[in-house]
Amino acid sequence: MSLVTIDSNAAEPPYEQVRRQIAEGAASGTLKAGHKLPPVRTLAADLGLAVNTVAKAYRALETDGVIETHGRGGTLIATRKIGDAQADDAAATYALIARRQGLSIDEATRLVEQHWS
Repeated sequence: MSLVTIDSNAAEPPYEQVRRQIAEGAASGTLKAGHKLPPVRTLAADLGLAVNTVAKAYRALETDGVIETHGRGGTLIATRKIGDAQADDAAATYALIARRQGLSIDEATRLVEQHWS
């Protein structure tokens, strides 16, 4: 099973597909903290993408705290930070309230997206 797959017919840009799939893997635990990701050039070649496309995804993941870059030490899935537990608790509380109010997952997600900025 490969780390990322690209759907060239998807409306989602390739860099976002890379970013999303790695972020989902980290969030689900499929990609454990400390898991070493392939170098940008290697992943770009494997996926048939431009190096800058993968680099853009890695930069976004690093900004979001999903990955850590350690120079020659490589790029790793970040360890969870203390604040993550607080976000998990808040998300669980929100999901419970949304379900109790009869919101669908799409409606609840739309509300989060409205308040994201």
